[in-house]
Amino acid sequence: MDTLKILFWTFLFIIVYTYVGYGILLYVIIKIRRFFKIGKTVEVDHSYEPEVTLFIAAYNEKDYVDAKMENTLSLDYPKDKLNIVWVTDGSDDGTPDLLKDFPNTTVHHLDERNGKIGAMNRGMDFVKTPIVIFSDANTNLGKESIRRIVNLFSNPTVGCVSGEKRIIEKESDVASGAGEGLYWKYESALKKWDAELYSVVGAAGELFAIRTPLYRHVEKDTLLDDFIISLRVAQDGYTIQYDPEAYAIETASANVKEELKRKVRISAGGIQAIVRLRSLLNVFKYGTLSFQYISHRVLRWTLTPLCLVLLIPVSFILSYNVGVFNVGLYSVLFWLQVLFYCAALLGWFLENRSTRVKALFVPYYFFIMNLSVILGFFRYIKKSQSVNWERAKRAV
Repeated sequence: MDTLKILFWTFLFIIVYTYVGYGILLYVIIKIRRFFKIGKTVEVDHSYEPEVTLFIAAYNEKDYVDAKMENTLSLDYPKDKLNIVWVTDGSDDGTPDLLKDFPNTTVHHLDERNGKIGAMNRGMDFVKTPIVIFSDANTNLGKESIRRIVNLFSNPTVGCVSGEKRIIEKESDVASGAGEGLYWKYESALKKWDAELYSVVGAAGELFAIRTPLYRHVEKDTLLDDFIISLRVAQDGYTIQYDPEAYAIETASANVKEELKRKVRISAGGIQAIVRLRSLLNVFKYGTLSFQYISHRVLRWTLTPLCLVLLIPVSFILSYNVGVFNVGLYSVLFWLQVLFYCAALLGWFLENRSTRVKALFVPYYFFIMNLSVILGFFRYIKKSQSVNWERAKRAV
């Protein structure tokens, strides 16, 4: 029974630390550093205006071209210093033709489709500016986003800058939208504190930028290109900074099924990234960056979802030993878990019947987020086996 108690408190500690504890610890560290004036603030030169490239890899995005270009041409940055590059490989819906008449816009197109990674790797060979800013075709940027991102690059220690992903919320939002909106608000706070401590651990693909010479071609089977690209910049000794006022706006997933599908891909990509960036787990080499990486990312994609699953039977056994319906610490914690998951399941039940109770959005979204990690693990294993099989066939 003592072993079960140790397991229970270990699982609980990992769960609480991952979702709440790290944020609290980070906040306390930041407050202490500010009070004793420890560390250096990233200095920004607001007059810094180098030539930059806005890079958009797109496949059959004709429905978004006009809105994206109207938004891009209205951004607050010198027009003669803003190069717009679209790579439209494989598009057969007229996307390349729609882009031909826009100023400062270069279109690189191949009829053959090689995926987003292939388009990025090919397109980056055409980028000549010192800074490249990546954005999606279906997102609009805040008016000052490019200027704010570029300003941070005036500090030579900065190799990558992440903008903020903002979710359009409506009164009628589904659970995925409301839950995702809350999640990104919390993530935004963590990113600000991460950046102040040392470095953000990963960039949002909707809007991020790097120094062009730091770009390394990404493996074609990569699932999270933005995460891999940005953290490889950090591996090279540069920091990833963050400005929440440099933002990209996009709509939430249309429904919870689509949101789960997207999160499974992200989780599989996260596990893939942990394998490929495993050297970042070496705290003796990367110090603070490793601490942030493990606390903010690795635990969420590995141990914590497993701890959530194992905590249920362990807490049940401990509560059963003293009487499940008796008032005691383990029985209370067991029934709180039951209540939480019942709320998540009720949220799913109501969502599928178009009845929405906002109080259930958070437990439902939390449940989906962790379920996606478990499903993402199996997707990663399946994808790895497929890749190894293809390599084996080529080797024969």
